[in-house]
Amino acid sequence: MSGGGAASRLAVGDDTIVALATAPGRGAIAVVRLSGSDAFRIAERHIAPWPLSPRSAELCEFSDESRRLDQAIVTTFVAPMSFTGDDVVEISTHGGNVVPASIVAALVSSGARQALPGEFTRRAVLNGKLDILQAEAIGDLIDARSRAMQSVALSQLDGGLSRRLVALRDDLIHLEALIAYDIDFPEEDDGPIVPRRIEEAASRSVDALEALLATAPAGEIIRDGAVIAIAGPPNAGKSSLFNALLGHSRAIVTELPGTTRDALEAVVDTGRWPLRLVDTAGLRETDDRIEKLGIEMSNRYLTAAHVVLACAEDERGLRDTVAAVRALSGAAVIGVGTKSDLVSHSYQGTDLELYSWLAVSAELGRGLPELIAEIEQSLASSHGRPGGDLPVLTRTRHRQAIALAVAELRLFQSGWKEERLPATVASVHLRTAAAALEELVGSIDVDDVLDRVFSSFCVGK
Repeated sequence: MSGGGAASRLAVGDDTIVALATAPGRGAIAVVRLSGSDAFRIAERHIAPWPLSPRSAELCEFSDESRRLDQAIVTTFVAPMSFTGDDVVEISTHGGNVVPASIVAALVSSGARQALPGEFTRRAVLNGKLDILQAEAIGDLIDARSRAMQSVALSQLDGGLSRRLVALRDDLIHLEALIAYDIDFPEEDDGPIVPRRIEEAASRSVDALEALLATAPAGEIIRDGAVIAIAGPPNAGKSSLFNALLGHSRAIVTELPGTTRDALEAVVDTGRWPLRLVDTAGLRETDDRIEKLGIEMSNRYLTAAHVVLACAEDERGLRDTVAAVRALSGAAVIGVGTKSDLVSHSYQGTDLELYSWLAVSAELGRGLPELIAEIEQSLASSHGRPGGDLPVLTRTRHRQAIALAVAELRLFQSGWKEERLPATVASVHLRTAAAALEELVGSIDVDDVLDRVFSSFCVGK
């Protein structure tokens, strides 16, 4: 989907930029990207044979003056049929540090400028090849730590969120036009616009925006991961459970109390959610100064957790652990009866009926799939289910803009229904709401938004 709007008409620098587009260091291949109005003129000084057929990969020699630097695969893209919308040359060199660095240096010496972080994608936005949401999706796709984030980013890159927001923005503009028509031509056609029609249209827009806003909690977890704290007394099997859920050994497992003196964290990708498992220090009183620091850190994790796995070996321990966790955290608590290969779990206490619990064995892998399913169900109950027909909001910028649009629409509804404001004044709220959505997509002049978006991009993208 093209970004369109005023953003595509913003001035684009005429200088030609170059950067390594792949991660630096030892590897089979490195890609150097050159983009700008002088890209072909600069490249032909170093690449033979030249000219090359557009969009066709060809084996070439890359030289600097009389010295050959590499034998590379080169592909050219003629504007506007390129990622940036400018003339682009992509040079696939041998990897490592020296070869790609020498090629970038040669292109800079011939007139190119070292690209800034995110500058290639920024040019794609300014040239109307992408909108800002799609540009953000590229960054999210690169940074994705889970399949859920990968799926959400691909959907956004495909324009799913953009299309939704543009449609909602068009609805607001149509509503504003109805009011303007009613003001300017009250006697035309069938007479004034029925107020109820305006109210219903505004309500539909509010409902649609609030449904989108409701995806933000799930989007935050998809982006950053759900914190799943494993808590319990020393030697309750917490570290063994942590390792079993990870599928490999990360924590030291011993029979000595207090082995975990710090919080260990690792990400498990379940496909639906990224889970940030945290193995915390044991819940107990101690005089050991270092262990106290670990327990304090664990308590901070418990406070920030989305779900806490309260671990213990027996009914009394489980009851005490859940009580201790609830005193520290407002997160959902799942009781975990550990070491079920050694201990028989047949709890009948009424206290245990107040929360979900499962018997697991880290040693045998028993109960682990059920525990993951219980965690996912808990997250879905508290934060909604990822996926579905609606796009998912994954950034604070998205949430703030849509919340602003909802607030402005609420003000419009109140002023319109109670007739406290003239129609011309009430419609200002519609314009502000529409502008908030336009800023999200980037269809207005928003240099400051571009600066924020691309400041976190890597050089070469």
